[in-house]
Amino acid sequence: MINLNELGPRIIVYLGHSSRSALDECVFYQIIICAVLAVAGILLGRNLQKVPKGKQVLAELFVGWIYSFAEDQMGKKYGEKFAPFLGTLILYLFFCSSTGLIGLRPVTADINVAAALAIVSFVVIQASAVKELGFQGRIGEMCDPYSFMLPIEIVNDITFPVTLALRLFGNIFGGMIVVDMWLGLMTKLSLKLCAVPFLRCLTVIPLNCFFDIFEPLVQAYIFTILTAAHLGSGLSGTSPETMARRQAKKERRLAKRAGNAA
Repeated sequence: MINLNELGPRIIVYLGHSSRSALDECVFYQIIICAVLAVAGILLGRNLQKVPKGKQVLAELFVGWIYSFAEDQMGKKYGEKFAPFLGTLILYLFFCSSTGLIGLRPVTADINVAAALAIVSFVVIQASAVKELGFQGRIGEMCDPYSFMLPIEIVNDITFPVTLALRLFGNIFGGMIVVDMWLGLMTKLSLKLCAVPFLRCLTVIPLNCFFDIFEPLVQAYIFTILTAAHLGSGLSGTSPETMARRQAKKERRLAKRAGNAA
């Protein structure tokens, strides 16, 4: 059985005598992933040729897909601006969620990591919308098409990072639990037949393919597309139809005041 006290990330690097000055496995793995992605980006971006070949072909395929994806979700104007952020996000999420493939704890199986990534998306969305539209413009966008939508939109914005984090954490953590339980079961069955846990080695491959490759890819895509959709919505501003309706209402109110004054 799984020991519930061991479900959290283990501390693997102590920086002092206190456990507060230490790195747990999730933080340590994130440092390694960041370093690997940085080095890979530098290597793939070196010696670029007008006619791509080899590694440059793979890099351009991914970059082209990211820009196309961003433009589909946000339009050309904002897609080009935020494509690097979305590309970094989906790559980082995938690698952080698929570390179980090499026998390590999935980084996003820690609720703190999932929550931090969701908060980053939330801050980028809100800060970008206010910077683009101004505070009043952002409020006007949230009141589109009617003013009573404002409290609903506020609740939606507040709950967005919560659902984003819980969806990512729940799927990756659940997959980790399923794989661990299956490995324990196969180990017991194998030991009843011989001293070598051969069933543990053979039967876990399909689970690894699903929970450590397919599921991380799906969750990274869902996390990124939801971020892009909310970002595009926040930057879009008030729709032309709503602006026209508000302008007509304002003109009628002014005409009524002029009539009363006459």
